[in-house]
Amino acid sequence: MTSIQYIGKTDVISPRSEEKNLLSSDTTTPSRDPRFDIEMDNQAINEESKPKTPGQWIIHFLMVLGPGLAVMLADTDAGCLVTAAQSGATWGYSLIPLNIILIPVVFAAQELTIRLAIYRKKGQAELIMEHYGKGWAWFATAVILITCTGAVTSEISGIMGVGEIFGVPYWASALIMDAFLISVVLTGSYERVEKIAICVGLFELVFVVTMFMVIPSITPQEFVSGIGFPLTDPNYLSLVAANIGAVVMPWMIFYQQSASVERKLQKKDLKMERIETGIGACLTQLVMVAGIVTTAGTIWDGHLPSENSGIDQIPDISAAITPHLGSVAGRILFSLGMIGGAMIGAIVVTITASWTLGEVVGFGRSLDKSPKDAPGFFIVYLTILAIATAICMILRKNLVAINITVEIMNAVLVPVVLAFTFLLSTRHLPEEVKMKGIHKVVVGTVFVICSVFGIFSAVWATVSTIQGD
Repeated sequence: MTSIQYIGKTDVISPRSEEKNLLSSDTTTPSRDPRFDIEMDNQAINEESKPKTPGQWIIHFLMVLGPGLAVMLADTDAGCLVTAAQSGATWGYSLIPLNIILIPVVFAAQELTIRLAIYRKKGQAELIMEHYGKGWAWFATAVILITCTGAVTSEISGIMGVGEIFGVPYWASALIMDAFLISVVLTGSYERVEKIAICVGLFELVFVVTMFMVIPSITPQEFVSGIGFPLTDPNYLSLVAANIGAVVMPWMIFYQQSASVERKLQKKDLKMERIETGIGACLTQLVMVAGIVTTAGTIWDGHLPSENSGIDQIPDISAAITPHLGSVAGRILFSLGMIGGAMIGAIVVTITASWTLGEVVGFGRSLDKSPKDAPGFFIVYLTILAIATAICMILRKNLVAINITVEIMNAVLVPVVLAFTFLLSTRHLPEEVKMKGIHKVVVGTVFVICSVFGIFSAVWATVSTIQGD
């Protein structure tokens, strides 16, 4: 007889009956017996206490690899890349320090989702509804749906901008993007979708290559003169807000928590997932800094002809790479990076919107099911895609403005998600992993500063623009 402690009472289960129950369970149901999860976690703790060889450590890391890297590559999506390019072209190198400071901020937020996923085995929307009621759960879901729609709009606009470089009609680029996203989600496997997303997302690293090609042309005097903080300029503050919104996004928190639950990560995986997320946080900010340096070292420093000295449309960004790589190579590299960021961003945010609404409504995380078996999931997915595509079609002549606006919106709305993540992590986790003490104070303070500064920058810039200052 096997005795398993569960929620304050002891259930006695025979190995034979337990095996029978597991074998006869409906494999189409996403839920699992919680007692099974607890038993697996207890086994995981015993395994984790044993020392690992380097080979075992690498194998374990590769098995866990996925949610953290995917969400961080998606963080540097089309909107982020446009924001970074606009920051460098307009304000030189002055926004690089902010992007470095944001590395621990984004890691702190995402690390909490790992704890919540592993120890509570539920998505963020599910936990909000469980502990704070349906009203707050729907409020948080509305925030996620708004930011996801904005993000998908940004991704499609990025693809339309790339198509414009090569003379592809805007409507054709949008339809190609939609077809790709629909085909990916119909693969019928979350892990397969995750692998596809990471593979296309890695193309963002071409901006690191362009950064190192630009660096030799930057003199120390140019770099120093580009480090300034005009905090009274509303245009500068709008990009400050956009950079904050480009790094700490509401949908990232919901995605990684739900994805970690979907991957069935256990307690033994906590350390590896933290390491993966830390690597991803550094990687995504490296790409942001690379985008800033690339355009600052060409457009802002005046290394481009005067007729190409601004960024009004997405194709203008590719002109920043042209002086160092040539017209064809510059356009190809920029396009690969933008396509990678847009594709992985679109995959992640559309899935996040469907997952989040599914957790509240009750149709769950249904990526492994067919449209016939999980109509709710696919209806939400296609609706978000259709709305975003329509917005891009209507506002196609303002693609850069769309991306900047989306990131500013993220900065204004992310405090809602940070607040729920903080509350859940300090009140509704087991004592051994609950955030408390100095860690709680530091993370709470950082979240408040980031939230206040993002909202303040966005509001001040908006008010100043309306008043014509």
